[in-house]
Amino acid sequence: MKHDETVHEILLEDTERIDIDHYFMKIAEIVKERSTCVKQKVGAVLVKDKHIISTGYNGAPKGVTHCTKETCLRQGLNSLEKAYLCRGAHAEANAIAQAAFHGVSTKDSVIYCTHFPCMSCSKLLINSGVKKIYYAREYDMDNTLKMNLLKEAGVEIEKVV
Repeated sequence: MKHDETVHEILLEDTERIDIDHYFMKIAEIVKERSTCVKQKVGAVLVKDKHIISTGYNGAPKGVTHCTKETCLRQGLNSLEKAYLCRGAHAEANAIAQAAFHGVSTKDSVIYCTHFPCMSCSKLLINSGVKKIYYAREYDMDNTLKMNLLKEAGVEIEKVV
């Protein structure tokens, strides 16, 4: 051991540690596995000061029967078609709702999403005080309008790969 090295520094050299953004994104990927949506599983993790304050996944609201392949009103439609028929709430909206339900402020938080937020969720994230969005993948659609709206509102956007 070199004179100026600590045991902690030596131990860190021997271990692989993922960075904080990949850590929270992996948690979002696990959260999405709770989704009850039969078309697309999405997860979100709200973080403040490097601590999780809330999580959310897409699916039917509390107390409402989950969709099945037989009962999904959007079964067979593409992701952009008749979105208003979906009875599920989006992961980002559920994460915000859970924070509100438990009296936790989302002001100056960041969110880790498995998918880039839709326009409605982008507006919710802006209004709830989220300052940065990390996402892993995009839907098969043009995100220019959403990205411009978020940037205009001062919300940073970063893809985690």
